[in-house]
Amino acid sequence: MFTHAANFSAHIATQGSGSPARAGGLVRAMGMGDAGAAHGVVGTMTDDRLTDADIAAAERVLGLALTASERAQMAGNLDGQIGGAQQIRAYRLPNGAPMASRFDPRPPGFRMPSGASSLRLPDADPGPLPAADEDIAFAPAWRLAAWIRAGKLTSRRLTELYFDRIAALNPKLECFAVVTPDLALAEADAADALTRAGVSLGPLHGLPYGLKDLFDTAGIVTGWGAEPYRTRVPDSDATIVTLLRRAGAVLLGKTTVGAIAYNDIWYGGETRNPWNLNEGSSGSSAGSASATAGGLCAFSIGTETLGSITSPSQRCGTTGLRPTFGRVSRAGAMALCPSLDKVGPICRSVADTAMVLAAINGGDAADRGSIDAPFTFDAGAGIGGLRVGYLADAFGDGATAVDHAALAAVRRLGVSVQEVSLPDLPWFALMNIVYAEATAVHKNLALDGLDDTLTWQDDGAWPNTMRKAWFLSAVDHVELDRLRYQVMLALDELFRSIDVLVGPYSTGPMLVASNFTGHPCLHLRAGFEMLHTRHRGTLSAKGVSFTAAGDAGPLYRVPQGISLWGRLFDEGPMLALGLALERELGVADDRPGFPD
Repeated sequence: MFTHAANFSAHIATQGSGSPARAGGLVRAMGMGDAGAAHGVVGTMTDDRLTDADIAAAERVLGLALTASERAQMAGNLDGQIGGAQQIRAYRLPNGAPMASRFDPRPPGFRMPSGASSLRLPDADPGPLPAADEDIAFAPAWRLAAWIRAGKLTSRRLTELYFDRIAALNPKLECFAVVTPDLALAEADAADALTRAGVSLGPLHGLPYGLKDLFDTAGIVTGWGAEPYRTRVPDSDATIVTLLRRAGAVLLGKTTVGAIAYNDIWYGGETRNPWNLNEGSSGSSAGSASATAGGLCAFSIGTETLGSITSPSQRCGTTGLRPTFGRVSRAGAMALCPSLDKVGPICRSVADTAMVLAAINGGDAADRGSIDAPFTFDAGAGIGGLRVGYLADAFGDGATAVDHAALAAVRRLGVSVQEVSLPDLPWFALMNIVYAEATAVHKNLALDGLDDTLTWQDDGAWPNTMRKAWFLSAVDHVELDRLRYQVMLALDELFRSIDVLVGPYSTGPMLVASNFTGHPCLHLRAGFEMLHTRHRGTLSAKGVSFTAAGDAGPLYRVPQGISLWGRLFDEGPMLALGLALERELGVADDRPGFPD
């Protein structure tokens, strides 16, 4: 990151700081390495003579304006502050070391739902077992589970079927980083033995799944999608791996993740969208969405900090559930932003997401952000009396025909639909929290000069984004935390008048706002559009944005989705509406044709 003088000097120049000499003064003022040194590393000062000019250079990056006398006074009084910064940079904490501050999404007066967890899935008949392997592969998990329970399908056959598809399609999709056939077949055989003995471990019994390669798996490479860690082999399992094993699920392997949980480029290539192999699958749960959409697993596990479940679900047409912050343990998962990271399922139907969440829900003392809460879902409860809101701007000029059709479908369901609004807050300023936490947790990438080894080096990629984060103000960061609380109050007020909010994936500030408040989101397929190949998404001042589709080349029929947001720790109404909407829209069973 700050290792190479030429690169860093060029970066400073783009910030309007003037000449390379002045850039060197700027980094000295901020306690960083001298940009003019051959091996200037963040936290290593090569010249301790701090001048007024150094401080003036730093002001331009921080957006400040001091007087000459204020600079002169400060110049001789910064040593302790810089020394403290250098000390913490030299102290290497492991990735999983938690922060002392703990984010709790519950606002004043919040009441946690009471009672025990419960799950009631649709009573629908799964129908006869299809004759064609492809039809079995694309069946939703709830159907697969029913066939296994009834003895019509064995876990081994299903596991072998998925491995055949992985062998044939993974070279095109690049969605699995590691496959574990020996482990998977042993787990499948164990599940089948229990089935023959009349024992079921639950709704996920015998179902093969893909696990995002951020979760530790004992003895199995967990490379975080990043070149510096591609040979990393943990010696223990993440909590979620243990929970899924107890539920009888079968681990097929590790699905690809954009390097350090951002986008779809990883050390093995770029994960593809099954509906258009010329474009990426989005990320960072890139492989989980691609594999599920392509029929290479029964379901998968993803994570979301800011769109990493919902964004690839939008791109690949999967059904992604981002649960309330704290509901699912992150112990044993790579940390990106401790106050934002969440774990959830990526599936082919709404009922599937409820099945998986029921198995992985629960408090965990090993995760400082964990909150023990019951999860209840009754597919037979209906949606009568449900209050559904929408933001008018979300269905304005930028809305697509699919968006409008989805809102019309919600209205046809007979629920109460009303326009709602949010206060005018600087929502997108919160993005600097993402940059600060991610850079702090992964500071070794910069300190050890490993950021240059990452394949993706665009302006919006982690290396450049993390370099800029070193220039964020700690004072502003405290103010952002105070703003975050105001955002929590704003969404709490919103959900006092409605049960569920509906809108496109990029509805107003909701992608950013709801991730920072911890509210749950369900994203499901709503229809299709004919689009040219799209480029990858990047973090921006407005969250995750995608480069607009071009106007050249062939058109592809690609899925488009709709998002539902629910109340904290109350995913049931949101899932019930999603189940009804899925039936009303009637597009969940379409499958990609894997075009060239």
